[in-house]
Amino acid sequence: MVANIAAGFNNIDLELCKQRGIVDTTTPGVLFDSTADTAFGLLLMVTRRFGEAERLVRAGTPWRYRTTFMLGHAIQGMQIGLIGAGQIGTAMARRCKAFGMRIAYASEHPMKEPARSELEAVGLPIDELVATSDVISLHCPLTPQTHHILDAQRLAAMKPGSYIINTARGACIDEKALVEALKSGHLAGVGLDVYEHGADINPRLLELPNVVLLPHMGSATVEGRLEMGEKVIINIKAFADGHAPPDRVHAAMF
Repeated sequence: MVANIAAGFNNIDLELCKQRGIVDTTTPGVLFDSTADTAFGLLLMVTRRFGEAERLVRAGTPWRYRTTFMLGHAIQGMQIGLIGAGQIGTAMARRCKAFGMRIAYASEHPMKEPARSELEAVGLPIDELVATSDVISLHCPLTPQTHHILDAQRLAAMKPGSYIINTARGACIDEKALVEALKSGHLAGVGLDVYEHGADINPRLLELPNVVLLPHMGSATVEGRLEMGEKVIINIKAFADGHAPPDRVHAAMF
């Protein structure tokens, strides 16, 4: 048995598990609020330049109030485009709706009812979603289909001055292309909790002031981690007792 203490499964060789009869489990359904909080926090940090401003103060850089100092953008009226509209994506949508944003999602994975109607969410083909949204927020698992789902072509198709939030998996974005889109000024900013090569962060990202970087802490609440641990124990105990664990990994769909 492989008992993963995470909602994702890209660190498990699912095909090999299937071939060898290895049971594979994850801990879904307990961290969506924590991760959505992180995604929304990143959204505010990058659009209002909170991360940049906090670094300025800590560095001891002289500053004073003036009407043009550290101007960011209000998110009210912006369209948030969700790539992945499952539990985490829907939780993110609820936070964005409460702040006056318009909700759209990649129609390749429809948002469930009643959330879709309650949030007045609109499903769009992913290329249209990317081209029309002010913010793209990723909430999909990493699969062969979602690897570099934001590649150079889609990044170039995004609205000038738009933003990206990623609390899903780093390799969902082509980081080299992302750096170029940021350096050119095409993108206004990015908030990242995950990276294409794990903790080995692209040093060019570290140099950019309009990037907010977190150390993969999306689900890092005491409450969330306790629930994840309890799910792992339940899965292992069920397996040890000869029963099917409740959280087997099934078809990988974003």
